[in-house]
Amino acid sequence: MVFSSLEFLFLFYPVSILAYFLVPKKHLKWRNLVLLVVSLLFYSWGEPIYVFLMIFSISFDYVYGYNVAKYKLLGNDKVARRFVAASMITNICVLGFFKYADFFIENLSLIPVFSGLEPLGLTLPIGISFYTFQTMSYTIDVYRGDAGVQKNIVSFGAFVAMFPQLVAGPIVRYRHIDDQLRERDESIALFASGTRTFLAGLGKKIFFANVAGEMWEMLRDVPVDERTVAGAWIGLIFYAFQIYFDFSGYSDMAIGTGKMFGFKFLENFNYPYISKSITEFWRRWHISLSIWFRDYVYFPLGGSRCSKLKNFRNLLFVWFLTGFWHGASWNYILWGLYYFVLLVLEKAFLLKFIEKTPRFIQHFYTLLFVLFGWLLFVFEDLGAGAVHLGNMFGVGTAGFISQTNIYDITRNLLFFAVLITAATPLPKRLFHRFYENYKAAKIIAFAGGAAVLLFAVAYLVDSAFNPFLYFRF
Repeated sequence: MVFSSLEFLFLFYPVSILAYFLVPKKHLKWRNLVLLVVSLLFYSWGEPIYVFLMIFSISFDYVYGYNVAKYKLLGNDKVARRFVAASMITNICVLGFFKYADFFIENLSLIPVFSGLEPLGLTLPIGISFYTFQTMSYTIDVYRGDAGVQKNIVSFGAFVAMFPQLVAGPIVRYRHIDDQLRERDESIALFASGTRTFLAGLGKKIFFANVAGEMWEMLRDVPVDERTVAGAWIGLIFYAFQIYFDFSGYSDMAIGTGKMFGFKFLENFNYPYISKSITEFWRRWHISLSIWFRDYVYFPLGGSRCSKLKNFRNLLFVWFLTGFWHGASWNYILWGLYYFVLLVLEKAFLLKFIEKTPRFIQHFYTLLFVLFGWLLFVFEDLGAGAVHLGNMFGVGTAGFISQTNIYDITRNLLFFAVLITAATPLPKRLFHRFYENYKAAKIIAFAGGAAVLLFAVAYLVDSAFNPFLYFRF
């Protein structure tokens, strides 16, 4: 189940909210139990069998965390470290088996001696990449002393399985919500703020991501002998907007839903398409993932406080893992390594040079290379990706531009302008200025939110096109 579905909007969510707030506010542990139950129901909606995997993850990481804290308190750091290692190994093995087993089997089968190997054909458990990272962060933070041990398994289970951020993040680390599991502000003001954030995310997803995605798929599926240079570029630009508004929209819905239950999650996107360098882009894109790799991989390896050669080694390891985390396919690995090369070049000399150029050149440089990155990301078939790249530079095309392309550009000019504007902080700034300075703002905002919901529902009823790109990661 995804947030941008009629089942969620009109069945699951209202029932969950009602069940949650029927429990008196003073009984927070019981509210955590309700949250755990509805989260497990949410998870089992599409894949009932994998709810047992979720319960298994909750159970073993609860035990590992408890023992880490126990032996740290007893002064036995050696045993505490063993439990941290056991947690890491168990989580990585579970993730590796379900997500990467077929990748390794398919590649090993190319070697004659292993040619008889057959893929397992396992269905990927929804959200496993996200909740595995969350549970690993728990035992590490308890060991480091960055978070207290959670002795209530229900509250710990609510953290792991919490449905607002379960499917596609943001990756919520235990130390960020440790206090909120014990005591949180469940005010009307926070609930209203969460509603606005959720509806903003729903609007991004339905009106921007879905429409841009339909255009991308239409242009991508044009027969090879009819493709044009303009069509190849326009299509990829639409995909860049689709993946941004799809993922950031879902993150907004997750953050908004969390607020309605009294949780304050960290932002996951900070307008990455306004960046002036690739380094800045990755400080703004999927922030929770970048911070996770920084704190749990990059810094422990030595970060930048080492020789340049070792620093580049650390970056290589982080970006290989970043690419591989996104999917069990060579294109994702190459995508991660692509950004490793760009970031190393910026760190070595390119950033100093770029910073001396006019801002529009900095933006153009960043967006151009991000666009090439999305080309690697979207095509799991590297051959198809190479063909599309060739089309962008006139190889194998029917010409530079067609009448259909001109028509597409003309009818989408306003939509392009809206997408570009919505990818900047301007709309949010104008909204807050309006909301804080005008008495009628709350009424207008309520009416605007109701309109977003109404038109989103109309779209969902009328259209079968409602993909979620990060749903399978």
